[in-house]
Amino acid sequence: MAIEKMEMGEVGTSLMPLETKPPPARPPNKFERLFQPCLAELVGTTFFVFIGCVSVIENVESAGRLQPALVHGLAVAVMVACMAEISGSHFNPPFTLAIYLCGGMELNMVAPYLVSQLVGGVLGAAMAKVMTSRENFSKASGAAFALLQTDSDIGAAVFGEVAMTCLVTMVVLLGAVNTTTRSPMVPFMVGCTVIINILAGGDVSGTCLNPARAFGPAIVHNYWVYHWVYWVGPITGGLIAAVLVRLLLGDRKIRLILK
Repeated sequence: MAIEKMEMGEVGTSLMPLETKPPPARPPNKFERLFQPCLAELVGTTFFVFIGCVSVIENVESAGRLQPALVHGLAVAVMVACMAEISGSHFNPPFTLAIYLCGGMELNMVAPYLVSQLVGGVLGAAMAKVMTSRENFSKASGAAFALLQTDSDIGAAVFGEVAMTCLVTMVVLLGAVNTTTRSPMVPFMVGCTVIINILAGGDVSGTCLNPARAFGPAIVHNYWVYHWVYWVGPITGGLIAAVLVRLLLGDRKIRLILK
């Protein structure tokens, strides 16, 4: 009898449902590791530039600084929140360079990201041209970049692009890459930084802060006056931010000195 009970117990035990364990996470495939992030950078940059350009072109006489500030800031916040888990939501060459220098991405993805961002800038500007009237598009020739008309304006414009890009890049690095300061609020933080930068310096340099944002409209409208300012300024500002985080502000994993 005892043997029968034991056998029944064994059978009963074997029929009990086992606790199900979640399947192990599948490692990302080649598409998810290489192609999808580049597509996200292209799409995100395209719509960021598109929305930014349209906001100025269709309101070129009354845009002021508040409208482009809000449009660019809100657009970048939304796109960062949507694409963060796919590509990291750079949409800006200085961000990509700074993130790589601070150990946030692999070297083999830097060039594909940069190409995707520049192509996205051209596509976004082309979409803006298709959507807007020919008259309004012609009035917006150069848009905010038309602020630079003489050599005497260059110094202030370059300094503004360097300082303001340094600020927004530090927000990206400290909010998304640095472990001790990483925050889920980084889309909001970056968007707000873009807004305050445009409000503060929009009448000095146009507050581009992004070579892809300058390159797209320059290609589509063939407007190259002082175009180099919007490469030298933002890239320099991004590199300064990377140096500050790498040497002084980063955590022990990122910081190269004073560990």
